Amino acid sequence: MTPQITVVLAAVAVLAVLISAEIWRELHTFKVTKYEVKSAAIPETGREIRIIFLSDLHNREYGRDNDRLYHAVLAERPDLILIGGDMLVGKDGIPYEPALDFVRKLPSVCPVYYANGNHEQRMKEEPEMYSQCYADYKEALIKAGVRFLENESRIISVGDTSLELCAIELPLSTYRKLRKSSVDAGDVARLAGSGIRKRGRKTDCPYRILLAHNPSYMQAYMDWGADLILSGHLHGGLVRVPGLGGVISPQFRLFPEYSGELTLKNGHTVIVSRGLGTHTIHLRLFNTPELISISLTGRKSKKSL
Repeated sequence: MTPQITVVLAAVAVLAVLISAEIWRELHTFKVTKYEVKSAAIPETGREIRIIFLSDLHNREYGRDNDRLYHAVLAERPDLILIGGDMLVGKDGIPYEPALDFVRKLPSVCPVYYANGNHEQRMKEEPEMYSQCYADYKEALIKAGVRFLENESRIISVGDTSLELCAIELPLSTYRKLRKSSVDAGDVARLAGSGIRKRGRKTDCPYRILLAHNPSYMQAYMDWGADLILSGHLHGGLVRVPGLGGVISPQFRLFPEYSGELTLKNGHTVIVSRGLGTHTIHLRLFNTPELISISLTGRKSKKSL
């Protein structure tokens, strides 16, 4: 073996060790990602609305009883906690207690609204397949003060500001591997229980937040009229490449357009969480799990400038 080959092999070995160490680190820690969102639909009161967005925990525990994650939520002093689904693992024989024990503590902090991901949804729609019953999980969280949104819209007040919270559960067929279904604004409207909003009618329609677990149908969500869209599901694309984003989606689509970032597009704000946990494929690289903290404030509309 030549000295040059020895050096190359040694470099490859060192690189493999470093990558393995980074993957291990990312599987055992999380960060707080902070976003500022401004909208003319929000009254200019001078006070921000702080929203925590949690998604894709998949039973992950950060410290005993998820103590580190809970205290990270507390430190943000939120006015509202929104959950985007997949807090548990929807597989037979896997208990949901880690997710239950964490989420049931959150209503002591502030109001909590929970929208299902595909893992909760399939447990709900196919109860005969799962020994861990979704109905029991949901009932326990409702008793703790968690409010579920399942294909519905609700007007809530945070201080002097009205918000419309909407959550949809697309058919489980939209999550199938190696395919993408057809979803349009009309489908979203039927699920959310309200019609397509006419843009600009701010006095009749408060700021609209849509919890839609699957980001693959983002154009339909925007066409429907969501101001802020919160999604997850992709786990950041497993591996992230600078400038390109997440590498692969759970449906095996390469470089999905929305995989773990904030995007502003045609007056809509899109935030896709990289999630807090993993399942089946336990891999993250350059893709640290995240708790998302959103500062929502008002701004003057162009007409008033």
